[in-house]
Amino acid sequence: MENKIRIAVRVQPNARVNRVEKVGVVSYRVMTTASPEAGKANQAVIKLLAKHLGVAASLITLISGGNARDKVFQIQT
Repeated sequence: MENKIRIAVRVQPNARVNRVEKVGVVSYRVMTTASPEAGKANQAVIKLLAKHLGVAASLITLISGGNARDKVFQIQT
């Protein structure tokens, strides 16, 4: 059986450092040095979340907020 978890993420692109902060039970703040152009920041956020959560990046999917700072990601476990 495949479990799916959804998390809310507030993204800060063009930050000075790459960092993931947990701000709630299923809420995170992710700062990335990547620019928000052509989906670069979204891909960087997926990689940062994968490393922070200890899962493969291929298990993380952007559900909503592709062009917004507030995003929802789904993680398959």
